[in-house]
Amino acid sequence: MTDGTAAALRRRLAEQLVADGVLHDPEVRRAAETVPRELFLGPAIYKPSSPPGVTVWTPSRRDDTPTDEWLRLTYQDQTWVTQIDGVLAEDATGPVTGGSPTSSSTLPGVVLWMIEQAGVARGKRVLIIGTGTGLSTAYACEVAGEENVTSIETDPAAAERARKALAEAGYAPTLITADGLRGYPERAPYDIVIAFCSMRHVPYGLLQQIETGGTLLVTLSGWGVAHGLVRLAVEGNGVAEGRFLPGYTSFMIARPHDRPPHGPFELLPGDERPSRIDPALLDDWTGRFVGQLAAPSAERLGMGAEQILLDVATGSQARTRPTDDGKGWTVVQRGPLNLWTAVEDAVMAWQSYGSPHLSEFGVTITPDSQKVWLDVPHGSSWTLPV
Repeated sequence: MTDGTAAALRRRLAEQLVADGVLHDPEVRRAAETVPRELFLGPAIYKPSSPPGVTVWTPSRRDDTPTDEWLRLTYQDQTWVTQIDGVLAEDATGPVTGGSPTSSSTLPGVVLWMIEQAGVARGKRVLIIGTGTGLSTAYACEVAGEENVTSIETDPAAAERARKALAEAGYAPTLITADGLRGYPERAPYDIVIAFCSMRHVPYGLLQQIETGGTLLVTLSGWGVAHGLVRLAVEGNGVAEGRFLPGYTSFMIARPHDRPPHGPFELLPGDERPSRIDPALLDDWTGRFVGQLAAPSAERLGMGAEQILLDVATGSQARTRPTDDGKGWTVVQRGPLNLWTAVEDAVMAWQSYGSPHLSEFGVTITPDSQKVWLDVPHGSSWTLPV
């Protein structure tokens, strides 16, 4: 395939994103039609397959793939994983069973939509947290101007890969290899900060690098594997506030915020009683987020009627199961934290509002606290783990 064909595929993808209502800004659409994503997928990607109970990641190399097929993969609106447990796809010696993605090329529709939602425009000073493959940085360069873009990546191998791709594509933003949660004060203040990773809370030092009136777009997540994308407006009194956006956006959690590692664990006896809620509510997008707010130190395992919450630090546990007659659910809790009781209280508060989508929630950050609230800032609220 010729470069002309790649350009045609870019235009087709942009047209589809406009038709789907994802893109509205002409400059963001121009970026979609300009940036050659094929350069940012790099030498190889991982393709997933899902036999029962496990995911197998098979490296697929560009040099071994017909050009037309590689471009077809490139311009699907799909995420392609480029690193598993710190190993880039081009360095893998064969298929990887299990493992956790640690870098990827996020589907272009989400990246472009986030750039538009953040208000990126020509002349705006932009900080990208989580360079990844460099694709989001290239889009930001097209819209804001490369001299206004700073991009930071914590993984040295991914950062070097992105640096090469950006140079090959003709972009020269400021690229930093460091912990993105700390931002980059040397280029502050920024008008816009966009995080292409998720966080349990917003480091206040990062917030201080944003100009008054500026915007932070970040996905909040946690150990309950729930996510919500929030757009925060930074006010002049050290406060930031905003609402979660519609839709369903998730990103890999920033490595310093990831759940603590642990080995095999045993579910132990505890206090048993009927559950006040259907445990499967934690499989709902917003229900899962509400449960995570209520038990922020707990890792969530299981699904459906059989949920498991595990707090490694305190040894607290909670697990649910259906009753023998199938008409209800039982919960067993042990340890100093009544994990399921906290989840029940939060979920029932959410239900009292009619079980709205996460876009009916908001976030307020001050120098002293960070809270997520439901409906209005003085409504039901939960404190983020800081």
